[in-house]
This record gives sequence, structure tokens and C-alpha cells, in this order.
Amino acid sequence: MTKRTRSELILGLCTLIWAATFPVVKQGLRDASPIVFISLRFWIALIILFPFCRSEILRMSGLTAKRGAILGTILFAGFLTQTVGLQFTTASKSAFITGLLVVFTPIFQLILEGKPPKSGNIIGVVLVSGGLFLLTAPQGAGFTVGDALTVGAALFYALYLVYLDIITRAHSILQLTFLQIGVTALLASSSLKFLEKPYLHWTPSLFLALGYLSVLATLLALYLITKYQRDTTPTRSAVIFSLEPLFAALFSYLLLDEQLGKMSLAGGGIILTGLLVSELSDVLFKKP
Repeated sequence: MTKRTRSELILGLCTLIWAATFPVVKQGLRDASPIVFISLRFWIALIILFPFCRSEILRMSGLTAKRGAILGTILFAGFLTQTVGLQFTTASKSAFITGLLVVFTPIFQLILEGKPPKSGNIIGVVLVSGGLFLLTAPQGAGFTVGDALTVGAALFYALYLVYLDIITRAHSILQLTFLQIGVTALLASSSLKFLEKPYLHWTPSLFLALGYLSVLATLLALYLITKYQRDTTPTRSAVIFSLEPLFAALFSYLLLDEQLGKMSLAGGGIILTGLLVSELSDVLFKKP
């Protein structure tokens, strides 16, 4: 198994972990307002992480702090728009729209890194975009405010992947992970009074949701993505993350009883095809 293949399998695991967050967050928003929810999620993750990276923090350079702060700010913007958007759309639809990051990532990579995508990546992006169109436009659902906010989240996540690819090789993984989580927690806490009317009701389901989101979906997933993203390209990572809507739809059906129509299922099949084309691009489009 090559280094890139191993890294992409780990990114696939992160995709599975994140897919389950859509119905979990949707349920959690019944007991906490969006920014309160984000704040609690990231503060818990930060408290757990701190003992493991205390010495790393003391050795942090000014450049690492600056870049980590930028990365954390982009991440916060993504989580904010996605979580607020979940109040006004379904969990499965939110996941499908977030998958549009596969369209935006090669654009940001071209603008910021000057790296044009390979032929297989382009075909994969086109196929995934077509599949996502079918998935995000179920009959009669329409386009809501929540959907628009989630498109914004997809933009921020795409920018996050590309910026992470730019800086991750030059800095400590633990330091970047700590900064991402810490900056997101601080921004969420400081913006509470300005962006929403906060509410919080402690319930057993909220405790379970925060436990899963803080430990697995935040601390573990962000560490793994920060560590292993550098072994592949942002475009290939985005295509891997495009599997998230399929997993999220399954979890949403099991936990929230959200249904998918025939067009949505067809879109899922097209997404899988696009994923395979992008992943096998080096073989399928190998020059003689």
C-alpha cells in the first residue's frame, strides 16, 4: 500500500465520522443554539487536547500562530454557516450541498497554488457535480435560506483544504490542530452576543451529541486531516469527502427517518463513479 493510498483511506474514515455529524447536529440544535453548540463542541475538544500538546505550544513560532489563526478562522466560518444552515434545511440535504466543495476546491487550488487539476480529477469533479445536482434538488424541496448558507460552508471548506495543503508541511501537526480548534472556540464564544440569541438546555441527547462531536468529529478528525492531507492533493481529498452525503443520507434515514427519492439515489451512483474516476486518474489517464 502506497503512502498516498493509506492517507486517502484515513481521509475516507474521517468522511464517515463527519457524515454522522449531520443528523447528530440536527438533533443537538433542539437543545442549543448554533453558536452555543459550536462553542461547546470546540472548547471540550480543546480541553482534551491541551495536555497532549502543552510543550508544543510553548515552542510555537509567530508564523505558525499566524497561519494557524487564519486556518482556524476559515474553519469557524465553515462551521458557522453550515450549523446555522442546518436549522433551515434537512440533514441529508445539508450534507449533499456541503459536497459541492469538490467543485470549489480545484478552483481555489488553481488560484492560490497555481496547480491545475489533472484530467481524471476534472472528469471526477464534473461527474460528482452532476450527482450532487440530483441529490440536492429532490422534487418539491426547493432552495432555502439554509441551502444558501450551506453553499457558503462548502466554499469555506474548499478554501480550508487548499490553505491546509499550503501550510501543513512547514508546521507541527499538533500545533496546527490546537490552533484550529482554539481559534474556532474563541471566535464562537466571542460572537455569541452579536450573532444570535443563545439558548441551552442540558439533556442526555445533548451530552451524547457533544461527546461524539468533540472527541471523534473534531479532535480526532481534524488531527488526522491535518496530518494526512499533505500526502495527497486538495482536489483528490475533496472528491473523497464527496462520499459524505451518501453516508450522511444513510445516517439521516436511520436516525431521523429522512427519505431519499429515486433521483437522489441516482445522484449517489454518479458520485461514486466520479470518485472512482478521480481516484484512478493516474492509471486511467497515464501517458504512454
